[in-house]
Parts: sequence; C-alpha cells; structure tokens
Amino acid sequence: MSKQQTPAELGFRMPPEWHRHAATWLTWPKDPLTWPERVPQVEETYLEIMAALAPHETVNLLVDDEATEASVGARCKFEGSQNVRFHRIPTVDSWIRDYGPNFLLDERGALAYNDWVFNAWGDKYEELKRDDAIPKRLESVLRVPRFEPGIVLEGGSIEVNGAGVVLTTEQCLLNPNRNPHLERGGVEKYLRDYLGVEQVLWLGEGIVGDDTDGHIDDIARFVAPDTIVCALEDDPADPNYELLRDNHERLLHATDARGNAYKVHTLPMPGLVGGREDRLPASYANFYIANNVVLLPVFGHPNDARAADTLQRLLPERRVIPINAESLVWGMGTLHCLSQQQPAA
Repeated sequence: MSKQQTPAELGFRMPPEWHRHAATWLTWPKDPLTWPERVPQVEETYLEIMAALAPHETVNLLVDDEATEASVGARCKFEGSQNVRFHRIPTVDSWIRDYGPNFLLDERGALAYNDWVFNAWGDKYEELKRDDAIPKRLESVLRVPRFEPGIVLEGGSIEVNGAGVVLTTEQCLLNPNRNPHLERGGVEKYLRDYLGVEQVLWLGEGIVGDDTDGHIDDIARFVAPDTIVCALEDDPADPNYELLRDNHERLLHATDARGNAYKVHTLPMPGLVGGREDRLPASYANFYIANNVVLLPVFGHPNDARAADTLQRLLPERRVIPINAESLVWGMGTLHCLSQQQPAA
C-alpha cells in the first residue's frame, strides 16, 4: 500500500491569519465547568464577537441542538446577522482553535484541512477529549480533503507567517504529555509536512497560569511576514517577567526562512487577572485578525489602551475592536483560543 502524500507534497500550506477569510468558526459556550457561574456573561461576549465579525465574513457557529440554534438566532440582532450560519454538531467545550480544523490552501486556492489529535492539552481533562471528533464530523459540511497527521497538536500552539516559518514553543510541542515518541527533529518534520513550512522558530515557555503548557498565541504573534509582536512584562517582580524576556531575546536574534532579521514589537501585559493562587492566562497577544477588523482582548487595565494603540499601528488597514475578556479568561483562554479562521481561495 502506497504511503499517503502529505499536504506539503501536494502543494498545500497553512496561510497566515491575515489572509482573506471565507469564514470564522466558533462554538457556542455552555460548559459551566469551563466558565463557573459565568456562562451568561460569556454568551454576551460571544454575541459581541459575532457582531464584530459578521459584517465582514461568514460566522460558522457550532451549536448542540435546534433549541440552542433558535435561542441564539433570536439574539443575533446586529448588522450582518444573516452571515451567521448554524451547524448542529454537539461539542463538549468551546475552544475550537485547539480541537477544530486547521485549514490549508494550495497554489490554486483549493481548501483542505488537518485533523490533528486533540488530547485535551496533555491529558488534563478526560471529558473534553471527545471534541477530538469534531474535525471528522465537519468533513460532511466542508467537503474538502482532510489530512490526519496522527500526532497531538492544538491550533493555539502554532503561528505561521505565510513565508515559510512556523512559530511555536518548546514547553508545548516538546512536552512528553503530547508526543513522547517524538524529539525536536521529529516534531519539526511533521510541521514541515503538514503546514507547508520550511523553518520552525522555537520560543521557550508560555505565560504563568496557562493550562495549555505554553501556547504561542498568548506570547508572540506574526502580524506580517517579517514582523512579530511579542508580549513583555514591565514588572521585574512579576513571574512572567523573566520567561517573556527570554522569548523576546530569542526573537531579536532570530532570522526568517531567507536569513533576514525580524521586526520585533512588544505588547504590554495586563497585570494580575484572577487571584494569586489561581492566576489566569490573560494576554493581549490572544488577539484575532479577521477581515477588516482585529479583535483585541482587554481586561479593564490601564495597558488596554497601549495594546490597542500598538496593534492599530501595526495593522493600520484593519480596525482594532477591544472586547472585554474578563469573563472569557476564567475559562483559560480568550479571543484567539475560541476562534478558527477559514481562508478564502
């Protein structure tokens, strides 16, 4: 039996987030374990997110059943609400970035996607592993090729620049709770084969309180092929100070797939969110780039304005929309974690 060709061999690659979208995928929130006593507030935040996206692109929303679809549909009273499309596919949790499809395009603009293994962030939450089935369930909806790399990987752990580079962290992708049979070189081969990249750029650790073991989308993001925005903590007494400085230093010395240095800009951090015993992974780096807009998580902190100004300067052709993410982050993620972009041809 012949070996299946990889996406890279077939000319597919993962486009960067700023590539024009056909749609954004979301999963309606409902899990009281994820958002204890906060589901009503989180629902309102989701409606705000959908209202920001729907005038500019299709919003594909997974809901559990007909009653939820009717209830949510009645609350979609915003411009572009006709662009919200419901899909009755039951889920356990809402972090579709991590368990959902990882979309690819080939040179002709044909769509495909990767269906990575989802083990609930290193076997941390047994009941959430059922969401591993979602990409396969979507095959009948999407009707495009589905690739199965066969290794554990979450969407929030990878970030591409569209010019041959993927950015990730050692803490996550080299963690023995993901793929203990793979060393660095083996992980890099999967990333090259299934994302269509040439180079893997490794950072160290993610932020304190992040139960994903260091997802990249809380610490550093591409905003252009040659430009990275990196979270940096100002307070030397903060536990994020040293680890974010280490990542910043790595980026300052990094080069792209052509050997050129990156332009590296910094984002502040929003300080302590949650108690000191259960610090939450709040970060402005968890923004989401969509058609014509950028959704920025904010936390009622003075640095909210600094973060918005930085992103507006770096992405001038899109309008930065602050979304209060204080309720969302109690579920251990915010805007980027809950969304998944589907690129347009």
